[in-house]
Amino acid sequence: MLRSAARPIAAATRKSPFSTTAKRDMKILAILYDGGKAAEQEPRLLGTTENKLGLSEWLKSQGHEYVVSSDKEGPNSVFQKEIKDAEVLITTPFHPGYLTREIMESAKNLKLCVTAGVGSDHVDLNAAVENKIQVLEVTGSNVVSVAEHVVMSILLLVRNFVPAHEMIERGDWKVSEVARNAYDLEDKVVGTIGAGRIGFRVLQRLVPFAPKELLYYDYTTLPDHAAKEVNARRVEDLKEFVSQCDVVTVNTPLHEGTRGLVNADLLKHFKKGAWLVNTARGAICDKDAVAEAVKSGQLNGYAGDVWNVQPAPKDHPWRTMKNPLGGGNGMVPHYSGTTLDAQKRYANGVRSILENYFQGKSQDPANIIVGLGKYESTACEYSRLLLR
Repeated sequence: MLRSAARPIAAATRKSPFSTTAKRDMKILAILYDGGKAAEQEPRLLGTTENKLGLSEWLKSQGHEYVVSSDKEGPNSVFQKEIKDAEVLITTPFHPGYLTREIMESAKNLKLCVTAGVGSDHVDLNAAVENKIQVLEVTGSNVVSVAEHVVMSILLLVRNFVPAHEMIERGDWKVSEVARNAYDLEDKVVGTIGAGRIGFRVLQRLVPFAPKELLYYDYTTLPDHAAKEVNARRVEDLKEFVSQCDVVTVNTPLHEGTRGLVNADLLKHFKKGAWLVNTARGAICDKDAVAEAVKSGQLNGYAGDVWNVQPAPKDHPWRTMKNPLGGGNGMVPHYSGTTLDAQKRYANGVRSILENYFQGKSQDPANIIVGLGKYESTACEYSRLLLR
């Protein structure tokens, strides 16, 4: 039920269902996050409302209307008002415009949804299939960015970094207070839920740390050459998998088969004092169950940048949860996949998707989550079949 990647992507492209005549006079709506002064000072913050993915002048020259906003909540939001006659929606995992069935069915002209990044769970994909609305994302645009963040998060938990840094900020110096819960990553068992494009890259980056063993849980096996490269062992039962791991990292898409996957029951099967990292999607982990597991010490720590609702409410338990020794919280805003390097890649990818759409050309099949009336993503289709 998990997306597996690190397998070859088909070289062929999908035949486009659109006319080869270039499209003009389209309304394109983009829901992005506000960058404020930072975006004004740093033009490479392309994923912001200020810098508009770098598309404004180009779209204007093509004769299209381009509406950009961060206002996305409620019936009077720019999102819900402007979507009604938009043909293309661009949104981002970092500040998602949630395209529900109800909103989708009010958008009579909508034909294409593009995710500026990776992960399209903010779109009701079943409704998109039924309404013949294509859903595409910029596959691979931030896989390295996220994989690096995963490794960083693992290290800051295992080494008890955050409490140590907070101690320095307070002006204190009590080595024993932080060292008593600091460990080496060497000789630990580390496992990934999902061994796709990100999960596999995490395994690659962990090899030099000489872990005791690398494990993965996925609905399919890695190709032989990939498994040998990282010397990883597949565990087919999820409870058995987590029971063997000192560190678990979640690297799978959010869909019907993974929502709430890490819940109170599964957490009971973790090694006591294990660490959990989630940079995939917040809703894969039960927020209250995770907070309680950290508080009790069942988990020594939880880190990540994804939240079940974004932006996260100020009273979200993941903001303040601590383990019994006062550490174990490595949560940050959702930014692992939106480094300046990643923003350049996904902005370029969005433009490429739009160019193909305008000109009636084929899209890269790796970017297509939902085609016209059918799933193209293996993970989403697999989940749908399981739930029939």
